[in-house]
Amino acid sequence: MSLKRSHSAGIRTSFSSGSDSGSKLGRQELYDELKRLAQSGQVFAPVDIALAIGAGEALVSRSLLGLAAEGYLEKVNTGQYRATPFAEIPQAEFIKALARASKTDSTRQRDLSEIGRLKQNNDVMRAKLLTAIAERDHYLAALKQHGIDPGPVPVPTPPEPSAAAQNPPSPVPTGAGSPTPSGEGGVGNP
Repeated sequence: MSLKRSHSAGIRTSFSSGSDSGSKLGRQELYDELKRLAQSGQVFAPVDIALAIGAGEALVSRSLLGLAAEGYLEKVNTGQYRATPFAEIPQAEFIKALARASKTDSTRQRDLSEIGRLKQNNDVMRAKLLTAIAERDHYLAALKQHGIDPGPVPVPTPPEPSAAAQNPPSPVPTGAGSPTPSGEGGVGNP
């Protein structure tokens, strides 16, 4: 073996031995840390847990994202979580959930994040609708208080008919050899 090869092999092993501590995720350490955070109720980031348990941030981040998708963590903001749903989770269930979460593919993650975004949008729109209803009720009450009749409830206008509905297809003419529906005038009918 040449000096060059042995020198590069020594460098490679020194780099790999330093990164082993962050390449594994201790399930027990993660479980204990999430239980502690669930009891305190504080918001945390993946880097906080990675530093607390001595694991790689990317691995912790992926695990937390999967656990949030499974419903065991509450995703507060981008990269921030709350462990309140985690307070009553037994360790056996956590291990199964962590195994499922680590197997989630990128398409499922994208779908789950899209579902989360749509749920959040739904909540925003519901709040806006409830605000508009409360505003309407307020103004109706003010009108009635002053003795003003608000009038009938407006009826939504029906949509304009489409071009196909305006020009219905013409009926299919009956042939000379087929009997008409009334049985008159066709060939062979008296």
